[in-house]
Amino acid sequence: MSQVTPLPLAILVLGGARSGKSTYAEALLEGSPALYLATGQALDGEMAERIDHHRRRRGPMWSTLEEPLDLPDALDGVLRPDRPVMVDCLTLWISNLMHAERDVDRALDRLCEVLAQPAGPVVLVSNEIGMGLVPDNALARRFRDHQGRVNQRVAAVCRRVVFVAAGLPLILKDVP
Repeated sequence: MSQVTPLPLAILVLGGARSGKSTYAEALLEGSPALYLATGQALDGEMAERIDHHRRRRGPMWSTLEEPLDLPDALDGVLRPDRPVMVDCLTLWISNLMHAERDVDRALDRLCEVLAQPAGPVVLVSNEIGMGLVPDNALARRFRDHQGRVNQRVAAVCRRVVFVAAGLPLILKDVP
């Protein structure tokens, strides 16, 4: 009889756009009822279609909570040992914070507090955007800088960090 190895309490899944990171993260939680904590907002028809596609792909074992801004407190309020949570995604969360003129660094500090001692398993998804060209405008550079800091700080507190490219996972960190 094989024994299932429990997931670390906090996992960060990184990757580029359409790299397969969300599908990989969902597969980590396959077979158990899980909560999908969504940061995306359907601000246009195309985004509404993307959100609907994600919901259909996940299926009925998942419940969904939408929280575009107050992610740390929402996450802290829903984490529990018997139900994993998937956060998708930190990139949209940062964008939402910047658009709402919120303090990204303060929100990141709070998120890292929650992730340092999570009350249950959580898988976070985030884009790795720092591998391309330097953006040509100040807002895009500020966004890229925030994204890089968020990924670094969250990776530091997570027990496992996975980079996904072309649907293939590469384990960057795995602390038992």
